[in-house]
Amino acid sequence: MAISKRILIGVVIAIVVIGVVAYVFWPKPPAKIIWASTQLNPPKERAFAEKLLDEFTKETGIEVEFVPLAYGDLASRLEAEQKAGKVTIALIGELHGGLDLFAAKGWLTDLTPRGALPGRSFPPILERYTKVHGIKAYIPWMTATYVMVINKKAFDYLPAGLTKDDVMKPTDKWTYDALLAWAKNIYEKTGEKKLGFPAGPKGLWHRFLHGYIYPSFTGAQVKNFASDDAVKLWEYLKELWKYVNPASTTWDAMAEPLLKEEVLIAWDHTARIKEAILTKPEDFVIVPVPRGPKGRGFILVVAGLAIPKGSPNPDAAWKLIEFMTDPKTQAKVLEGVGFFPSTREATGAIPAGPLKVMAEGVGRQVGASDALLAMIPSLGPYGGEFPKIYRDAYERIVLRGEDIRPVLDELAPKLMDLFQRAGAPLPPPDA
Repeated sequence: MAISKRILIGVVIAIVVIGVVAYVFWPKPPAKIIWASTQLNPPKERAFAEKLLDEFTKETGIEVEFVPLAYGDLASRLEAEQKAGKVTIALIGELHGGLDLFAAKGWLTDLTPRGALPGRSFPPILERYTKVHGIKAYIPWMTATYVMVINKKAFDYLPAGLTKDDVMKPTDKWTYDALLAWAKNIYEKTGEKKLGFPAGPKGLWHRFLHGYIYPSFTGAQVKNFASDDAVKLWEYLKELWKYVNPASTTWDAMAEPLLKEEVLIAWDHTARIKEAILTKPEDFVIVPVPRGPKGRGFILVVAGLAIPKGSPNPDAAWKLIEFMTDPKTQAKVLEGVGFFPSTREATGAIPAGPLKVMAEGVGRQVGASDALLAMIPSLGPYGGEFPKIYRDAYERIVLRGEDIRPVLDELAPKLMDLFQRAGAPLPPPDA
């Protein structure tokens, strides 16, 4: 009986020892995290993201479930998980406006204790906007922007006092007044209006209005909407429109008008002029936008990576952040889906050719000493009303010739009401 008892105890001890050894040395099942993102959601972009994540899993053993979500859906899911105290999302991919809103609600982890990522330097202007509501809310991931594209033939018509270097670098001489003089000079010497904008029904003309010319003339996107500076802005735009190709009101993208030489100078989103650069890289250059009285206003669409409070695996999420901000990965993203790198080192990883030309042009705009960065606001269900107000102002003032002051005074309260209803902060550079 005693022998049997000793045998039984020995067996139990052996089982425990074997279990401990197995736990320590047996291969663990790979960690799996959920990455919820409002970016890379179209089918082609999602397929590209899945390929990148396969590479990440091979490198780290961490599996990633990529969950594409609309802006409102991500906000709703994150809010529900935060309130329930049961967070399933390990990592968030979202635009600055959304991340700013999430940080304001206390849903994001402060990334300050994580320190700097080795081998990655972010432009100071990007770093500055990652710090909101007392925390470092996110790591810059991808950028997109809108730029001026110049057919090199346009340089033959530069107005007096403006040089190619002024436009390319850019210097203080590359102003909106200089753009007006340039467009007027082309018209007077050729009889053609060769400046163009995507002002068609599906074009992104409203982005130029709220994110480019408004900050440049008034110092803000929203709060100075009906200011005296804004009146001068619209007076300028009415004058400029005399030299804008009238077909602009039908164009939704500028690549084709550029390739057909219907315009020699154009403004549009980088993704919408990409085809022109790739087709005839020797014909075009990308240059920073002009500056106005308050600075060189431009939109930088910044997508960031953030770790929500209560993330089930923040360390694995941080490893994914490291992978997605690796310069080699960022160069692949530019080539694959057209989003620009957030790190300076990534530009060096882009092969010579049209994409490098685009990246360098964008870099000059972001790095301009007088850069006045504008961010697209996050207004949730009211997001569609925001651009409509600027388009209404343009159509009434520029196309229909209504008096400027009454139009602005009528629309300004509607604009401010949007932010109050959404509970959203005013977008930079208003803040």
